[in-house]
Amino acid sequence: MIPLSVLDLSVVRDGGTTALALDHTTQLAQHAERLGFRRFWVAEHHNMATVASTTPGVLAAHLAAQTSSIRVGSGGVMLPNHAPLAIAEQFALLEALHPGRIDLGIGRAPGTDPMTASAFGRHPHESVEAFPRDLISVMGMLGDERGEDGMWRRFRATPAATSSPLIALLGSSGFSAQLAGMLGLPFAYAHHFDTGHTDLASQLYLDRFEPSPVLDEPYLIVGVGALAAETDAEADRIGLPSRILRLGIRTNRRHPLVSPDEAPKHPDAESARNMPTEQLIGSAERVAEGLRHLVHRTHANELMITAATYDVDDRIRSLELISAAMR
Repeated sequence: MIPLSVLDLSVVRDGGTTALALDHTTQLAQHAERLGFRRFWVAEHHNMATVASTTPGVLAAHLAAQTSSIRVGSGGVMLPNHAPLAIAEQFALLEALHPGRIDLGIGRAPGTDPMTASAFGRHPHESVEAFPRDLISVMGMLGDERGEDGMWRRFRATPAATSSPLIALLGSSGFSAQLAGMLGLPFAYAHHFDTGHTDLASQLYLDRFEPSPVLDEPYLIVGVGALAAETDAEADRIGLPSRILRLGIRTNRRHPLVSPDEAPKHPDAESARNMPTEQLIGSAERVAEGLRHLVHRTHANELMITAATYDVDDRIRSLELISAAMR
């Protein structure tokens, strides 16, 4: 059985609160652990009324304390927003608190609009260009030193670290795929972004991979939008709010996550239903078939499931059905 993991954005539903969204994320992490999912990642998005997950390190600390064995981490930390030392210190501290359970997924997009990104004070465009250097700095301060000189010669993320978090590079482009391969890091590709470049990026990563101090062979994680229910009809019903949400992201007309009862009356409902996507929505058997095909296409070592539902119980049930169908 291919390992399964979960990515969650803590989506705020219509009429809901940030507190409720984060409570749902906590419940989801606890159920994912009981079902045997390998890891649970949370995202970094800023100044978005529909997303409660703004600070992955803080949320990961909470989730790790509320679980006991599942790996937790970021999917991901957007490095251009932050100083490398700050990220290294956050995740070294998390690793000290929860040894062997912390993942640091790192991305190079700011995760927000340019104005919000500039509020972090790091000049995002310059930071994106400096991304490889900053990534290597974070790696070095967390114990994976590449080269004779770097920030790790002057700074330590903790005074006496005894273990290091897993570092994975996130991406939705060929650039990140090739960089992950060249550095010999695990690579998590955002197939759920629907960019159409999944096969190319996967192959670029495999072709460019070079063994490293942390990884002998490529390790590809593919993030995939997947939502299962007892029947195709029920999956379509609970999945329509997510489709409307995704259409709003694509068209920059963002809407709250509406309920399944209200979704069919939404003015964008028909457009959302017809929107091209590789998201898998249907019965457990249909979703599992799509997941197996994706593994065959990409040679993925792990799948990271993401979805958004108005009711957390629907998302929990989806994880149960997918886990059972993939065994």
